[in-house]
Amino acid sequence: MSAITTVAGTVLQEGGAAAPAIPNAPLAFAALAVGLAAIGAGYAERGIGAAAVGAIAEDESMFGRGLILTVLPETIVILALVVVFLTLG
Repeated sequence: MSAITTVAGTVLQEGGAAAPAIPNAPLAFAALAVGLAAIGAGYAERGIGAAAVGAIAEDESMFGRGLILTVLPETIVILALVVVFLTLG
């Protein structure tokens, strides 16, 4: 029983109130959301960028289409930032 009281004393603050694991949780979760959106956009842009460069190498008139398709996944990160600002603001 002594081990349980030691662990409980470590987890709980003085006065018996539990402390949150992440003190500033909304900001931490917002950063996590934007970070995961950025990782997903980067992963999508990896394949699209390689295909766009290959298409432009064969036909220079594909530059505009390749540029638009390469930038398109980045809108995910912009939308994530908008949601964070609307939620936290």
